[in-house]
Amino acid sequence: MSYRVHGSPISRMTRVTWMLEELGEPYELVHARLGTRDLVGLSPSNKGPVLVDDGFVLTDSAAICLYLADKHGDAGFGPRDARERAQMESWLFFALAEFEAVMWTKIKHRVLLPKEMRLDVGPWLAAEFARELKTLHRRLGDNDYAMGDRFTCVDVILGHCGRWAMYAKFPIGSEPVAAYFERVLARPAYARAIAAEEALAARTGPES
Repeated sequence: MSYRVHGSPISRMTRVTWMLEELGEPYELVHARLGTRDLVGLSPSNKGPVLVDDGFVLTDSAAICLYLADKHGDAGFGPRDARERAQMESWLFFALAEFEAVMWTKIKHRVLLPKEMRLDVGPWLAAEFARELKTLHRRLGDNDYAMGDRFTCVDVILGHCGRWAMYAKFPIGSEPVAAYFERVLARPAYARAIAAEEALAARTGPES
């Protein structure tokens, strides 16, 4: 049985599609349009992505990627013991609560929020991003990937955050971090995920 992924193409949904492409597992993409009730009964927030696995429903991209890596442990994308799980969770909490939060705030105030609610948060966000980039630089050290010399589900989340940072025009002022993003975003599975979601968008039409 294949997995079913509900969400909006070229969004956090891409993290799940990318993870499934890395695993080589079959899946079906379902376009859940923004601002609709497409996810009622699947997501309490009515936001994607949502993974459906033989009746098991899971929300939130990082949790989904970690679940898939755990379930297909032999593929090597997940934790191998309790300490690695703790390290991976620490990385994921940093990625979502600290690193991603900066570019998400910028995108909201530049594009998503109604104009009357947007604020000029650019200078503050630039300073926040520079600080979190230094943290990422220190955490990566000389490693090729977050967990050392092997690509894991953590790199799917971090790599996608890096893509968002570039989209939001934040300068990647660290050569090792820039090289890291280039390395993970060059993976064939990422390209296949983008192609699959672009094909879904072409078949199902615009968001609204």
